Amino acid sequence: MGFLEDRDFSDVPKIPEYYKGKTIFITGGSGFMGKVLIEKLLYSCTDLARMYLLLRSKKGVAAEDRLKAIYDSQCFDRLKRDRPGVFESKVFFIAGDVSEPGLGLSEEDRQVIANRVNIVFHVAASVRFDDPLKVAARLNLRGTRDMMALAYEIKNLEALIHVSTSYANTNRDPVEEVMYPPHANWRDTLNICENIDDHSLKVLTPKYLGELPNTYVFTKQLAEHVVYEQKGKLPIIILRPSIVISSVAEPAPGWVENFNGPVGIFVAGAQGILRSMYSDPNLIPDYMPVDIAIKGFIAAAWIRGTKKLEPSDDIPIYNCCSNNMHEVSIGNLIKMGYQIAPLIPSKTMLWNVGGGVTKSITVHMLKIWLTHLLPAILVDTVLLILRKKPMLVKIQRRIYSANIALEYYVTQQWTFCNKNFVALRSCLKKGDLNNFYYDMENIDKFEYFKASCEGGKKYLLKETDDDGITAKRHYRRMVILDKLVKCVFYGYLSWRIFNTAYVQSWIDSSYNMFEELHF
Repeated sequence: MGFLEDRDFSDVPKIPEYYKGKTIFITGGSGFMGKVLIEKLLYSCTDLARMYLLLRSKKGVAAEDRLKAIYDSQCFDRLKRDRPGVFESKVFFIAGDVSEPGLGLSEEDRQVIANRVNIVFHVAASVRFDDPLKVAARLNLRGTRDMMALAYEIKNLEALIHVSTSYANTNRDPVEEVMYPPHANWRDTLNICENIDDHSLKVLTPKYLGELPNTYVFTKQLAEHVVYEQKGKLPIIILRPSIVISSVAEPAPGWVENFNGPVGIFVAGAQGILRSMYSDPNLIPDYMPVDIAIKGFIAAAWIRGTKKLEPSDDIPIYNCCSNNMHEVSIGNLIKMGYQIAPLIPSKTMLWNVGGGVTKSITVHMLKIWLTHLLPAILVDTVLLILRKKPMLVKIQRRIYSANIALEYYVTQQWTFCNKNFVALRSCLKKGDLNNFYYDMENIDKFEYFKASCEGGKKYLLKETDDDGITAKRHYRRMVILDKLVKCVFYGYLSWRIFNTAYVQSWIDSSYNMFEELHF
């Protein structure tokens, strides 16, 4: 815990009291974690003064329209119901772009931030594993550098939360809550990325990454050092979430906005299009429910903001991970998926649930050909004959690409130590326990993942409760069709084997032998 270990919290205000009247600046507010952060702050710390979101124009959609689109998300249904008008009155956009020099801010907007903001949550990042180094460095590395420069201009800065990733140091095991040596000099890296041509940089990238698997991890690791250089100068805390997945309870059970982690496996499996996963069934990945992570973010800003910055202060690092609090192996996830699928089937499933996990790359690739690609070609051929748009080969290509990108993470085991993150919740005051205490030890795994699947259906597949009867009927049809096809396939296979010359010769010889013995 560093400088927090010996603190007296008797005179420290509760979290909503601390946030009262505060102005907050958030990057990455349009993302999965960003939305939940905004919603939770507005719902549980409603008396905050205002909130500025850094938003860029995207695909021709202006920043003000993107702000409206954020609030249109189902993530804010609870807020609309219980706190009507809060978002509209307290949330404002600031036009900018983390990937642009100086965060793409106008001078006027910089002054607004400098004069009004008290708390910063720097959540924005490129999370694509296959981004070119130049693109990842521009957003994750230069964006963090420019955020630190902006932080020095903020006159009344009390807390800055920098969101990194638990996988920033995948060349180590265990991963402690400490700052590890950099894999390169971040200034040299930025200089290279900004001055070398794209082709040369692409050739150099594998050597430059060294032991790290991709540009995302590499640039996030260097960004931590950009932040850590501000030790004793800026009131910063670094949080490292692991794989962030569906919520436990807030803003609603099972809230999710992407196919990352188990939800993607469950949804693709429930559709009948994921039949093989390359991993070790005994491997225990680290998952972090998004609402628990966000409670940690808010508590971290509170605990940093309620202490005056001193030159001797360290920058605390919290591995925002479940570790041994909520262990579940990939093999058990697959088993739960089989149990959950009949309970909440999808009306759009293309085939019955099946398949499994294997740690044999040969078996996995064989299954990819036989159970992923060939059926997809068959279905798309039928769709073409019916003059409909083929889709399944394209979907399977995406699934295959996603599996390749995740292969590094689902074939290795890490231990992420979370002593500081667990200790942080022990600092919460009694009045904050209901709204901000994060408990993973007592989560019912089956019920949690069942709610995650329901959330996947509702928020990702856009299926409603009214679709339930239709979905169950469709599920029964798929089960019958699956059994029928298997009977026909294995029956035909048995017939062909039975009629081979070798089998017939063996039958004839056995029959002749029997006759000789009998007579």
